[in-house]
Formats: sequence, C-alpha cells, structure tokens
Amino acid sequence: MKALFDTVSYSCSKLVTKSYSTSFSLATKMLSNAIRADIYNIYGFVRFADEIVDSFHGYNKTVLFDSFAKDLEDALKYKISLNPILNAFQHTYHKHNIDKDMVDAFMKSMRLDLSKTTYLSDAEYKNYIYGSADVVGLMCLKVFVKGDNQKYNELKDSAMSLGSAFQKVNFLRDIKADFDELNRSYFPNVDLDNLDENSKQAIIDDIENDFEKGLNGIKRLPIEAKFGVFIAYRYYSQLLKKLKKTPALQIKDTRIRVSNPKKIELLMRSYVKYQLNLM
Repeated sequence: MKALFDTVSYSCSKLVTKSYSTSFSLATKMLSNAIRADIYNIYGFVRFADEIVDSFHGYNKTVLFDSFAKDLEDALKYKISLNPILNAFQHTYHKHNIDKDMVDAFMKSMRLDLSKTTYLSDAEYKNYIYGSADVVGLMCLKVFVKGDNQKYNELKDSAMSLGSAFQKVNFLRDIKADFDELNRSYFPNVDLDNLDENSKQAIIDDIENDFEKGLNGIKRLPIEAKFGVFIAYRYYSQLLKKLKKTPALQIKDTRIRVSNPKKIELLMRSYVKYQLNLM
C-alpha cells in the first residue's frame, strides 16, 4: 500500500533529523504534532543534499548530486519517489504549495559547494546564504502558516533573517572544518589564517542583527510553531554567546558546541519564558 510506504518515508526523515542534529530534533519535538512531520521531511531533504557535497569524500560527488537532483525533479513531478527522503519531501512540497524557486535556489547553493571555495564579495555571500538557508526558513514558514498567505508575507523577511542567522553561526562555528577539510571560506574579505577580533566582531554584529529581526518574527508565529522555533533560536543564541567569548585565534582551532545538559537547561528556561509571555 502506498500509505504504508509514505509512513516509512516519513519515519526515515524523522530518523535523519534525530541522527544528524540533536538540537534541531529537540526543537522540532516542541512543534505541534500537526506540523512536526512536515518539518522532519524538509530537514531530511536539505540534510541529504548537504551531506553529498560535504561528507561523501572518496566518491564522485558531482555524479551523486546530479543523480539526487534528477530524482528530486522526478519526485516533484510525479509525486512519488523510491528514495524515501524525497518521497516524504514531495508530500510536504505539494501539501503546503512550496514554491519551486525555493527548491531551485537551495539546490543551486548546494551545487556551488561542489566547486566554489571562496566568496569574494558580499553579493556572492548573500546569494549563497539565500539559497542555503533563507529559503529553508521560508519552506518551514509555509508549513507554519498553513496556507495563510497574508501571514506568510508578514513573516517572510523575519524567517529569512532567522535562517541567515542560523547559517552564519554555523559558518563561524565550523570555520576550522570548512577551511582545513573542505578548503572553503564563506566570509568575504576575511583572512581566516589570521582571523582577528575586529573581523570576528563584525561577523557577530551581523548575526545579532539577523537574530533581532528573526525574534520579532518568532513572536508573531502561529501557536503551533512558536515555541519550537523559539527553542532553536535560544540554542543558536547560546552558541553565538560562546563564540563571542572565544578569542578569534582559537575559533579556528576548536569546534564550539553547546552540551546536551545545557540544551535541556535552555529548554526548561525557555518554556518558563514562553508560558509567562516573556519572549
């Protein structure tokens, strides 16, 4: 039965989320059950594309990505795929009328990671982030508003800002891996071999500006989504605080993370703030 295959597909997307990101998985659990599966489906799709370009060393990444891209196009066209992750994603794509240009922009940024290693201008940097992060925030927003186009348009800019903030925090946290292992440098006009405090602070100021805009949007999200997204915001804000306290020269030599006990503490404190309307 197709229904059974769909159930298996959704379970695969949930497993991918839990396996690859404890923080995102924790935040997703805080969403309403009515929208949770669709967010798992989006995460599973973007994670698999990202893994091809970031992790599958020793294999022909271009061939794998081309195959994934073709399977994606077929899944969206025929509303089914034997790849359970894409089968799950196409369901969410059609259910919530996700714009095709969002999917195309995401895949374009992922494809850049196959060959582009340096971003020399703000325009290149912003275009990459739009495709790799902003549109993912917009896909999730499509799920959150459940077809309310007025609400979507009201929250669109803040969702993009939050997506940008999350991605930039990841860039700053992963500078060592991106530079040493993947030979990538996302921040324009920044010498990663000699990252200084002024350059680090400029990056952090930019992220904090995105977070401020993102938080304003979180406060106006539908009740089914608000707490889960707030948890993700709190986690990444804590990660940014740790990066802010870490000397610039040490950021490239270590990977900053938030411990699981700290994540639970943030969850409990955030719940209190949420219940008291202190967000």
